[in-house]
Amino acid sequence: MLDDFLVRAALAGLGTALAAGLLGCFVVWRRMAYFGDATAHAAILGVALSLAFHLSVLTGVAAVALVMALIIFALSERGHGMDTVLGVLAHGGLAAGLVAVALIPGARINLDAYLFGDVLTVTRLDLAVIWGGALLVAVVLWSRWSAMLTATLSPDLAYAAGIDPRREQLVLTLMLAAVVAVALKVVGALLITALLIIPAAAARNFARTPERMAALASALGALAALGGLRLAMWFDTPVGPTVVCVAAGLFALGTLAGQVRTMRG
Repeated sequence: MLDDFLVRAALAGLGTALAAGLLGCFVVWRRMAYFGDATAHAAILGVALSLAFHLSVLTGVAAVALVMALIIFALSERGHGMDTVLGVLAHGGLAAGLVAVALIPGARINLDAYLFGDVLTVTRLDLAVIWGGALLVAVVLWSRWSAMLTATLSPDLAYAAGIDPRREQLVLTLMLAAVVAVALKVVGALLITALLIIPAAAARNFARTPERMAALASALGALAALGGLRLAMWFDTPVGPTVVCVAAGLFALGTLAGQVRTMRG
């Protein structure tokens, strides 16, 4: 069954949606959209380094995403204006990656696959990495949910409860880097942040508790992944952008439904 590329693509989309949905809630609550952009865009530099040093793409992307995440964390601790810093890192990282790929002699690479994803070429090894990353994110969030949620809602309350907000932010930072690495092949560097933010933002219209929002975000992300794959097959469109379009459509419907419910109430 796993020899069918559509089945592998669907499973890859589901695994990515699970991790992105759970983690995306914290991205929305902490307003870290630009953080995701900076980490994801730097992934292209990881692709270039992988080609230059003959490493697996996953290794290069994961290493660069991790380094970028740690740089951002260190800068945030020093009180820099994060909007500007993240904007510079996001676009500078992407530009550096594109230039580095162009400078590698003899490199033949389809950059569109890394910019917008190429889920239809997912292998069994890719599936193992994607689902391994998704399960890791789920386990870490389950074990640290209370601490991370408290640190997100109120750092002062977290300190009073004996929780170090900096530690929880570092854990979140490392998990975001991991999700960027495993999601690159599904939606691409330019669209990873959209998959993190849009399902979580759509879920916020219906969920009354953080736990329900996280569960609903994962469900909406899964629906976007499967729906986007189906529509891409019908209309012969790129899968990654189609998945994000479906997610945006779900957000629009959710927002409209929320406004109608408010008006009736």
